[in-house]
Amino acid sequence: MFPAFLEKFSQCCHKSVASRTERIQLRLKCIMILVIVTFLSILTVSASETNVSCVYTENCVLPCTFLGGDEVIIKYLYLGKSLCVHFFYDNKDDLKAQDERFRNRTSLFKDQISRGNTSLLLRRVKIEDEGAYECTVSSTTGMKRSIIYLRVYAPVSEVSISQEGNRITCSSEGIYPEPELTWSTSPPSNMELQDRTRVQQTEEQLYSISSSLMVSDRDPDLSYSCTVRTQRNQKTAVVKQQTASAGDHSQTIHCDVSNISVTDLIWTFNHSQLILKQMRNDVTVSEAWRKHVKEVSESGSLTLKDLTSDQEGVYTCEASDAEETRITHILLRVNQEKPSSVRSILVAVILVSLVAVALVLLVLYCERKRR
Repeated sequence: MFPAFLEKFSQCCHKSVASRTERIQLRLKCIMILVIVTFLSILTVSASETNVSCVYTENCVLPCTFLGGDEVIIKYLYLGKSLCVHFFYDNKDDLKAQDERFRNRTSLFKDQISRGNTSLLLRRVKIEDEGAYECTVSSTTGMKRSIIYLRVYAPVSEVSISQEGNRITCSSEGIYPEPELTWSTSPPSNMELQDRTRVQQTEEQLYSISSSLMVSDRDPDLSYSCTVRTQRNQKTAVVKQQTASAGDHSQTIHCDVSNISVTDLIWTFNHSQLILKQMRNDVTVSEAWRKHVKEVSESGSLTLKDLTSDQEGVYTCEASDAEETRITHILLRVNQEKPSSVRSILVAVILVSLVAVALVLLVLYCERKRR
């Protein structure tokens, strides 16, 4: 459209004329044509910028639109390295020049191109996809250039926390961009938390972070919180020590679920043996513990029955919601069986009877000896 128009403009402006009046008229005509061309260029060649955030491994749409028209040509470039991402010409994809890293991962919404939608679907987003993309669309109505800045993030999905002796370890993995990890106590404590934090990055450019903390026995009532956060989200894991004693063969042990709405719940025994798992409202009790689990309350507390010394040990409750995980360790001691009152009375009567019989025999023995 414009090249032919500009060619006529050039021929017009370089046309040979004789009179001074004609030269002035020609110059005015050229100026007017130049103004019109400039104005039309502004109207038909425009640029826009858009920011898009996408989740790692999920599909993502790079938005791009135009005013419509025929003979549509669409080209996507990854700027910086000038890589061909996608090319559409003559009503079909032309991917001969597509860079290998985008192979089998891009597609247009072809049924919507006629309505002005030239957005690109990018599948299975990678960290290396982050950066600036250029979408250029040309048609019989003009040309439009759009810049899309793609940010990729992998949210903090889970924080694991465990305790062995006086060492608490907290970790999380599969995160992008680089996260930070902080420790805190509840209630707040003036003691300085000496921790060691290590951050590593995988070949996929994802981050893993871990930290260990040495705690003191002087404050057994403290709970320790580990928070892993990025600019996008954060999650917290909490560990707390409790002690409980079971009598009469049954005991309810409580889970620390303060300030969270429990969606997932896991109870384990001695750090490895699964007791039960609750996902939403679906509770599954392991075969080995069905005879000991009496009930689970809405707050996550576990009531056990028919306890013996075999069930004495550390019970761990892991309660989670969308943002936080709280872990509570409870040391349960099972008291020895207490005799019933009837049995106690019976034993006492027997003992008294034996003592009485012994006294009678002693008296008889003494009297016989005197004779």
